[in-house]
Amino acid sequence: MVHATGEERAVNLAQEAVELVDAGHREAASRNLREALSLAPENPQVKAAFLKVQHEDKDRHRLLDLCRRYATQNDENAGKEAAAYLRTDGLKSPEDVGLESLSLLLAQRPHSLSTTQDEIISGLVRQNASVRQYFSAQLQISVTAFFDDIYERGDGAAVCLDTVVLDPSVWPSEDARTHCESELFQLFIAKLMESGHDLDGRSLKGITRLLAVDADQLQHLIDDEGFEVILSSLDYRLPLEVRSQATLATAKYLEVAKEAGEKQFSALIMSILGKGRIDDLIVAFSAAAAIFPVAPAAAASLFLSEEFMGYLRPLASREARSKKVEVPVLELLNAACINRPCREAVSKEFGEWLSHILTNGSDECSELAAVALAKIRASEPDQPSTGNGKVLEEDSESELVHRFKGLMSAQKVENNSHAVEGLAYSSVKPAVKEQLAKDPTFLRSFIANLKQNTGDSSVLYGGLMVVLNLTKFLPNLSEEQKKMSQLKDYADASKGKPSAAPDSRDEDEAVLARCAAVIDAGVMPLLVECGRIALPSTNELTAKILLGLTRHTKSRGALAQQGAVKLLLGLAAPKQSSSGPVTNDTTRIASHALARILISVDPAHVFPSSGFPQVTSAVRPLLSLLSSSETPSFSADQPRDLLPVFEGLLALTNLASYPHDDSAPELTVREGWSAVEDLLLSGNPRVQRASCELVCNLMTCESGVIKFADGSKAAAQRLHILLALTDADDFPTRRAAGGALAMLTDFDAAMAAILDRPRGVNLLLGLCQEDDDALVHRGVVCVRNLTCIATGDIGTRAKAAVKAAGGIEVLTACLKKTSNQAVLQAGVEALKPLIQ
Repeated sequence: MVHATGEERAVNLAQEAVELVDAGHREAASRNLREALSLAPENPQVKAAFLKVQHEDKDRHRLLDLCRRYATQNDENAGKEAAAYLRTDGLKSPEDVGLESLSLLLAQRPHSLSTTQDEIISGLVRQNASVRQYFSAQLQISVTAFFDDIYERGDGAAVCLDTVVLDPSVWPSEDARTHCESELFQLFIAKLMESGHDLDGRSLKGITRLLAVDADQLQHLIDDEGFEVILSSLDYRLPLEVRSQATLATAKYLEVAKEAGEKQFSALIMSILGKGRIDDLIVAFSAAAAIFPVAPAAAASLFLSEEFMGYLRPLASREARSKKVEVPVLELLNAACINRPCREAVSKEFGEWLSHILTNGSDECSELAAVALAKIRASEPDQPSTGNGKVLEEDSESELVHRFKGLMSAQKVENNSHAVEGLAYSSVKPAVKEQLAKDPTFLRSFIANLKQNTGDSSVLYGGLMVVLNLTKFLPNLSEEQKKMSQLKDYADASKGKPSAAPDSRDEDEAVLARCAAVIDAGVMPLLVECGRIALPSTNELTAKILLGLTRHTKSRGALAQQGAVKLLLGLAAPKQSSSGPVTNDTTRIASHALARILISVDPAHVFPSSGFPQVTSAVRPLLSLLSSSETPSFSADQPRDLLPVFEGLLALTNLASYPHDDSAPELTVREGWSAVEDLLLSGNPRVQRASCELVCNLMTCESGVIKFADGSKAAAQRLHILLALTDADDFPTRRAAGGALAMLTDFDAAMAAILDRPRGVNLLLGLCQEDDDALVHRGVVCVRNLTCIATGDIGTRAKAAVKAAGGIEVLTACLKKTSNQAVLQAGVEALKPLIQ
């Protein structure tokens, strides 16, 4: 909503724009009108001024005038203003103006205009249906001629060709569209062959965009020659943008071409290797390395083949003649280490060479060798060995970590990528976790370094993996899972295999200490920044890290003060899709971490009475923890993990005590009652206790009371469950059930349901005979409500039932043995109506 002052300014600017047009000052009028629309795009007076100016200036529309000056006079300022006009929300030119503006630009040769033409053409296609229709018509006349004209005008203009052929609304038939799409796709491939890796990746962008949307229809157009030119764009020497586009295109093609595509890929790589030239070797190894992350099965099959190894072995040895191939070979070995059989092959075949390169190679090669060795060491037992059966001091795990830590210093930030990747793999080992966590100086600089490099997604992801490894706890095992693990250990022992006993450095006490060290090093500002970036990959890591950090109750307040609650609320929000809200691992993990904080923190300190965030924003994420439909499937071997359920209940109980309003308990009842009610009957005593305590706190809101006291059969059944829980073995459960009944017995319908239960009054009197004053007080208040508050027939029945159950004797005995003033007062009030 626009503030009044802003709206008044918008109206004034619009009126001035009309006056300026009348006076012939069109540029100033245009500026005023753009600002007015940005301040109040929906204001009627602003809209009226825009329509008036547009109507009066139809023959000489502002956009058309700017494009004419740009195209015919090479007026760069006019071109930039036209581009700004097309970017302004609310400024939409008439269809004929857009079409005429495009014609002015296309009438000039591509290279006679500046790169601003690219932005103008993109804006016209985005804004005007007539311009898109024109593109379609020209493509139907001659795809080649129109492609040649548009392609040279810039990246954005070339993307517009894709936009149009992928838009069914501007084509007379689907056959016409697919015909032009196929021809356009082939022209992009031909352009890639002709340009020899256009440095801006323009043709690759076109290929990738079309494959991303319509790969099934286009895959047959990629022959060996076309696929080879795409693979050649994976050369590590080319710009990252080019390689990224080529990777996406290759991945999409292999995805739809399946086995035939994998065979074609392997055959082409071997064909390129067979040419034997240095450049060809570099291309082949670069392509194989790039494909490992996106098509690991195809890449691994190629890598492990004896034919491929025949080319690789001589180049990865001390006798290798050319140093130019070292980097792509090392990149390939690095990439191959993500696959276990390939990693074992790298260790066996190339472990000694990697150690040699580590100490004798160039800086870049040395760092790549260090990362590959770190991946190998991370997968080996605690006493690793290289392929030749020995570990050199300089490539031992601790030395590799020391090297990576050095590279993370501020003076060597250009090597962050290699250092972070190496640490990400090395830090899966307990010894390395301790080595990193017990170096506070390193931790602080490491986290600060990551915060400075949040724009580099690979560095950020690897860095968060390091933090996750430091803060990750061993999974909670159910009794069934513990027994299965023991049986597996027995089976391994009988076969002579050592049992995989947990390392003491991964037990809870050690992980808690590491979590504290990470918090002290300033991880929260980094995580908050990651939340702003909001990449799906980093979101999941952020949620997992916070789940570990919130394990220790003493850390939760500090995390909340540093923004953890707002961050987790964003991460826990279900993602919207066409079928409605969708939860995933990130939302579930974030909800669990949020629950842990809200168990230990006063809601008033996190949710101000006025402001953001609102207390109700936490309710839905917490409720999602209670429902089995929101959690992964479970079976007898992998039963449901009840810890998130238990902690979700505790957090909701805390929120229900929020003093400022009852919106949180009302929302809990409205949207989560079914799950809460089911958990009252849980077979797990702790979950049952927590659900009963939540129900007790929900009795402070009208919706909660209605569930038990609306006089319905369902309400009576719920009340019977509460009565039964007053006799539970667990003391806190009895106390919570008694507290809920003490509030519910203010209502006639609840009292009637108690009287209808054969043992209802006896159970309340049983509370009066407990040894604990808290339970006795609850029981006495319940009886007092029955004898004092109930009126009419219910009151008569209640007094009679209490007397018949021995209530006078129970209350008298209770008063004799207690010194609690609250119990004495309630007991005297309860007895008085019974003895009159």
